[in-house]
Amino acid sequence: MQWRSLVIGLVVLRLSVSCVLWLAFGLGPNLSLGFNFHLNFNLHKLDLLFREDKDTESKDNSWSQRIHGPKYEETATTCAKAGGEQTSKKKKSYLRLFDGSKDEYARRYSAFPDALKSQMKEMAREMFYFGYDNYMKYAFPEDELNPIDCEGRGPDVLNPSNININDVLGNYSLTLIDALDTLLVLGNVSEFQRAVKLVIDTVSFDKDSTVQVFEANIRILGSLISAHILLTDPKQPFGQVSFEGYDNELLHLAHDLAVRLLPAFEHTDTGIPYPRVNLKTGVPPDSINETCTAGAGSLLVEFGILSRLIGDSTFEWVARRAVRALWSLRSNETGLLGNVINIQTGQWVGKQSGLGAGMDSFYEYLLKSYILFGEKEDYQMFQAAYESIQNHLRRGRDSCNEGEGDPPLYVNVNMYSGEIMNTWIDSLQAFFPGLQVLNGDVDNAICLHAFYYAIWKRFGALPERYNWQLQAPDVLFYPLRPELVESTYLLYQATKNPFYLHVGMDIMQSLEQNTKVRCGYATLHHVVEKSKEDRMESFFLSETCKYLYLLFDEDNPLHKSGHKYLFTTEGHIVPIDKRFREKQWDDLFPCEEGALAEPESTHLSHPSNISNCNRIPVEQRFALPLKSVYMRQIDHMVGLF
Repeated sequence: MQWRSLVIGLVVLRLSVSCVLWLAFGLGPNLSLGFNFHLNFNLHKLDLLFREDKDTESKDNSWSQRIHGPKYEETATTCAKAGGEQTSKKKKSYLRLFDGSKDEYARRYSAFPDALKSQMKEMAREMFYFGYDNYMKYAFPEDELNPIDCEGRGPDVLNPSNININDVLGNYSLTLIDALDTLLVLGNVSEFQRAVKLVIDTVSFDKDSTVQVFEANIRILGSLISAHILLTDPKQPFGQVSFEGYDNELLHLAHDLAVRLLPAFEHTDTGIPYPRVNLKTGVPPDSINETCTAGAGSLLVEFGILSRLIGDSTFEWVARRAVRALWSLRSNETGLLGNVINIQTGQWVGKQSGLGAGMDSFYEYLLKSYILFGEKEDYQMFQAAYESIQNHLRRGRDSCNEGEGDPPLYVNVNMYSGEIMNTWIDSLQAFFPGLQVLNGDVDNAICLHAFYYAIWKRFGALPERYNWQLQAPDVLFYPLRPELVESTYLLYQATKNPFYLHVGMDIMQSLEQNTKVRCGYATLHHVVEKSKEDRMESFFLSETCKYLYLLFDEDNPLHKSGHKYLFTTEGHIVPIDKRFREKQWDDLFPCEEGALAEPESTHLSHPSNISNCNRIPVEQRFALPLKSVYMRQIDHMVGLF
């Protein structure tokens, strides 16, 4: 009898403590106590304490209900004013629990001293050079550095089917080429010039290497074009970077590579390119007929700039034809695209529509192509795509920083029905807040970024896939990806809120602690155990380090020169220049009938929950970008407490 009394007493005590914590702070744990039910106290549910009408029909703003099923009734209405004054006062008192000097979020994130900013800038510089110098010492002229064994890595010639390696590594000094413009961002003109001369003297694309068209385009072609533009820019914002004897060799190399990629666009019934080419022989005879949407539809920026630099429409034409072909195959019901398509039949093999792997840069390049080239059809496609994303992928409350319900999250859905297909998001989706900033939707960008930052805080990295239902990683590795850093940098540029400097510092300290090894920074094989793989991908130097450095370098020429620049999807710098809005040829891109068909209204307005930059309240620029109550809610939802 005594042990039964003891057990009952402990259970009652635990429930009592949980209830007290829940009532006061929303800190109650997820309890099961061995039974087949859960008591899941999410912070926004505290609002229930202040509601009088419990019978209103539930609003669909709670994606977390998929975790444990509906647990309570919600009133509809964030914006309703009926019943107003008393409810408003009570909601104000609810948020006031986390206001003021007692709020740990405000204390942690509200200021970032200049001295600390300088220290972080220097830390980012050292991070880059630790990777770059060791690549040059131990790996060049091979493509990548193995940072644990301090050796170089090239294509896996013994196993041609190892596409994880061979899609990217083409035996063309990938890491050096990819890092060229980062050297200028760091102000190292002399090393930039030396690196350019090394590329000119040692790199050839006449190689028996089968590479992915997408990877060769964004990493190699994009970097060569960017470095050439910066070398020949008469404004010279980074100082005197041009040197005597330079005769457009980087542009010639870019042209040569692009010509070798062109066979991917031949002999396809849809105009959508094959995913891979051999740089010597063209499309391999055993090539598959399936490609992903991002791989086929993210060539327009680099190919378009090349066409306009050399006056040859071929490259822009094939890239634009592929985009139009994909766009014409979107769902008539939802406006969404799938993630894998057959290039001969035009049938969708993968019907998942999301914002991560296989789709991410397709959306990115619709907007960036418009910004660079000024072609209206690109913006029309982007507007329509963004509206479909907001209507079918976005879950959660209407407003990021107001109201009740779960935080906004973009899920993977069936392209035809809009029904959720799975319960994971991937790390590549962390780029999307940066794209939302470019589109003026800073409010939604703030919320999605906060969700990914919470995942980072929990693991010290971003798992390749995170299951929001299980609150656990589905795919455990982290290959030093830049997407969260990129969005952090762009949100800081948009808001100048010190919160994002703290995020950058957290990311950099995690990288130093969890990924630094003898000769560089290594891929995390397991984000929980922190075991490592012997690989440092080229984008770590071309993007991750670059965005970290720029985040803390307020006086960088990119910020102070008075000129406007755009980052490609690989982080390469291109100026927004009027010469890229001029074509030396007649319009060779007539729209196929129906390819750009618009809804009944020719004016595509944004959904009501989108906020433009100039609608961000002034006070929000001096407080936390996301209210503490919502930060705590997100932290709770990813299992931080």
